[in-house]
Amino acid sequence: MLTVHHLNNSRSQRVLWLLEELGVPYEIVRYQRQPSMLAPKELRALHPLGKSPVITDGGNTIAESGAIVEYIVETYGNGRLIPPPRTPERLRYTYWLHYAEGSAMPLLLQKLLFTLAPKRVPGLLRPFVKPVFDRMLATLVDPQLKQHIAFWEDELSRSEWFAGNDFSAADIQMSFPLEAASARAGFANAPKAAAWLGRIHARPAYQRALERGGSYQVGR
Repeated sequence: MLTVHHLNNSRSQRVLWLLEELGVPYEIVRYQRQPSMLAPKELRALHPLGKSPVITDGGNTIAESGAIVEYIVETYGNGRLIPPPRTPERLRYTYWLHYAEGSAMPLLLQKLLFTLAPKRVPGLLRPFVKPVFDRMLATLVDPQLKQHIAFWEDELSRSEWFAGNDFSAADIQMSFPLEAASARAGFANAPKAAAWLGRIHARPAYQRALERGGSYQVGR
């Protein structure tokens, strides 16, 4: 049986959601973040980088969210949650599947790190360090994040879902970036992105995945 090596409060929540959407039986092996918020060393026994998500299925061990999504859809999807080949929707699907981690998440990680970093320095240094990080946010990160959110908003004005009029695994992959952006930047000027979040949160499979995966606070 397919096993999800699930780190709490992590991208592996998307894998649970995908499996619930497809109705694929699976087992969960749970791992808890350390106080540093890093993954525990036990994950290195599965993959040299010790990151999550990781799945094992038969003799296969697969890491990286995009690779896992592709494997599950290809192996268990039977044509579900993926547009037909050689269509405009399939091209959009492929783009968003890789954009999520390749373009969106590095920027959102910068947003998180530059926001949290001043809180991790000694109190006496904080008044000197915080303006530096605030400046980096204001000049480097926030303008780019605003551009990305506008990009999502424009795409979602074309169709209800990222790859067209039908929900797909690309939407599952994009859930983490949009949830992170909503928590860290807000969607006050992005009503279509906010509505998209409402639609995914209302899906029964999303809710079942939360029940199985545990608490989920992507904005941390």
